[in-house]
Amino acid sequence: MPRRNDLHKILLVGSGPIIIGQACEFDYSGTQACKALRDEGYEVVLVNSNPATIMTDPETADRTYIEPLTPEIVEKVIAKERPDALLPTMGGQTALNIAVALAKNGVLDKYGVELIGAKLPAIEKAEDRKLFKEAMQKIGVEVCPSGLAQTMSEAKTIAEEIGSYPLIIRPAFTMGGSGGGIAYNQEEFEEISQSGLDASPVSQILIEQSLLGWKEYELEVMRDLADNVVIICSIENLDPMGIHTGDSITVAPAQTLTDKEYQRLRDASIKIIREIGVETGGSNIQFAVNPVTGQLVVIEMNPRVSRSSALASKATGFPIAKMAAKLAVGYTLDEIPNDITKKTPASFEPTIDYVVTKIPRFAFEKFPGALPVLTTQMKSVGEAMAIGRTFQE
Repeated sequence: MPRRNDLHKILLVGSGPIIIGQACEFDYSGTQACKALRDEGYEVVLVNSNPATIMTDPETADRTYIEPLTPEIVEKVIAKERPDALLPTMGGQTALNIAVALAKNGVLDKYGVELIGAKLPAIEKAEDRKLFKEAMQKIGVEVCPSGLAQTMSEAKTIAEEIGSYPLIIRPAFTMGGSGGGIAYNQEEFEEISQSGLDASPVSQILIEQSLLGWKEYELEVMRDLADNVVIICSIENLDPMGIHTGDSITVAPAQTLTDKEYQRLRDASIKIIREIGVETGGSNIQFAVNPVTGQLVVIEMNPRVSRSSALASKATGFPIAKMAAKLAVGYTLDEIPNDITKKTPASFEPTIDYVVTKIPRFAFEKFPGALPVLTTQMKSVGEAMAIGRTFQE
């Protein structure tokens, strides 16, 4: 399908200030998306609260608003600019949460703004832990034994049902694992559960049996309106489950998967992106594999351009954010040329004959109050990437 001519002005929401867990990866994706949309002849309006980014440079978007990122302020921008569509998948969790708020309180309908890139049901299915678990059970993909709590008493009941510590606590609709953690006993469990309920905007936490020590993998997946799905890159985390992916040393492509295991991950990813309903653009899906039995469980999915997308883009040379922006306005993967080969379309899965590693950078000396222990909350402040022929190199 060619580009959509019914859209003229598109609003992008940035990711706001650079904090641990939400750094310049989203500036990278937002800038790519602005350029791609302007190349296609659309008028781009950008809202971001951080003036120290490349995407807020005057030449990136047609009009830029440096304002606090709240649903109320974004509503004012929508009222003034009257965009045809909102692309929320480029600004990390901040932009997704704002898009959800605007869709739920009727602002988008009131001004006739369409959500492109990811529709509301898809965002909710991927981000709401309960809906995600139900969707996975429907398509037969295994999830970790877990339960959802919205109060402390519910949390305690679930802990008793699962029956053994350690337990992992994950708040819904948060970024970088904030508010969550691993509880090794009742006392820690109560403390972390409370902070998780406070951190989640919908005060919902997922309590799951710990998969500590399992191998962790991520796949970057893209889908278009014609239901073509490609896997851009597989990423393996050297640090096992229990350490946030942003703090993990990661390697692309995955090194210790047999072909059969990789195909299982690939098949599961394609099933998941179709079931969740991300029609256009990229998603990041995380899996855990038991190193002894080979049991496969899906951990979570991000229906947006993520931290790993930036790594996958740089590792494979496949500009995920740019492609996602083009898919959002109606192109299909076979219509977009591959930037590197210039001959093949984007529907060809990139394969790489080299190894890319990412090593996180920590600055515990700057945060004397922080415990220098890695958990499910992200603590690294940056990362370095290297490319070599082999993993040793």
